[in-house]
Amino acid sequence: MQFKLENLLIWQKAVDLGEDMNQLAYKFPKEELYNLSSQIRRASDSIALNISEGSIPQSDAEY
Repeated sequence: MQFKLENLLIWQKAVDLGEDMNQLAYKFPKEELYNLSSQIRRASDSIALNISEGSIPQSDAEY
Protein backbone atom coordinates (compact mmCIF):
# COMPACT_ATOMS: atom_id res chain seq x y z
CA MET A 1 0.00 0.00 0.00
CA GLN A 2 1.39 3.37 -0.98
CA PHE A 3 0.61 6.57 0.89
CA LYS A 4 -0.25 9.82 -0.91
CA LEU A 5 2.74 11.58 0.56
CA GLU A 6 5.12 9.15 -1.14
CA ASN A 7 4.26 10.88 -4.41
CA LEU A 8 5.30 14.29 -3.06
CA LEU A 9 8.66 15.37 -4.43
CA ILE A 10 9.42 17.38 -1.29
CA TRP A 11 8.88 14.30 0.92
CA GLN A 12 11.13 12.20 -1.31
CA LYS A 13 13.85 14.85 -1.10
CA ALA A 14 13.46 15.03 2.68
CA VAL A 15 13.93 11.26 2.95
CA ASP A 16 17.03 11.49 0.74
CA LEU A 17 18.37 14.30 2.92
CA GLY A 18 17.88 12.17 6.02
CA GLU A 19 19.83 9.32 4.44
CA ASP A 20 22.61 11.68 3.35
CA MET A 21 22.85 13.18 6.84
CA ASN A 22 23.05 9.72 8.41
CA GLN A 23 25.96 8.83 6.12
CA LEU A 24 27.65 12.13 6.89
CA ALA A 25 27.20 11.68 10.65
CA TYR A 26 29.10 8.37 10.52
CA LYS A 27 32.13 10.30 9.29
CA PHE A 28 32.17 12.64 12.29
CA PRO A 29 34.90 12.30 14.91
CA LYS A 30 34.19 9.81 17.67
CA GLU A 31 33.82 12.55 20.30
CA GLU A 32 30.85 13.96 18.35
CA LEU A 33 29.09 10.61 18.15
CA TYR A 34 26.45 11.44 20.75
CA ASN A 35 26.28 15.21 20.39
CA LEU A 36 26.39 16.80 16.96
CA SER A 37 25.79 13.65 14.92
CA SER A 38 22.70 12.78 16.97
CA GLN A 39 21.32 16.28 16.59
CA ILE A 40 21.88 16.30 12.82
CA ARG A 41 20.20 12.91 12.42
CA ARG A 42 17.16 13.91 14.46
CA ALA A 43 16.80 17.28 12.72
CA SER A 44 17.00 15.83 9.21
CA ASP A 45 14.61 12.98 10.05
CA SER A 46 12.10 15.41 11.52
CA ILE A 47 11.71 17.15 8.15
CA ALA A 48 10.22 14.07 6.48
CA LEU A 49 8.23 13.23 9.61
CA ASN A 50 6.70 16.71 9.74
CA ILE A 51 5.72 16.54 6.07
CA SER A 52 4.08 13.15 6.57
CA GLU A 53 2.32 14.29 9.73
CA GLY A 54 0.97 17.36 7.95
CA SER A 55 -0.37 15.34 5.04
CA ILE A 56 -2.48 12.92 7.11
CA PRO A 57 -5.76 14.85 7.49
CA GLN A 58 -5.92 15.99 3.90
CA SER A 59 -8.72 14.88 1.65
CA ASP A 60 -8.25 14.50 -2.11
CA ALA A 61 -9.45 18.08 -2.66
CA GLU A 62 -6.96 19.51 -0.16
CA TYR A 63 -4.10 17.33 -1.41
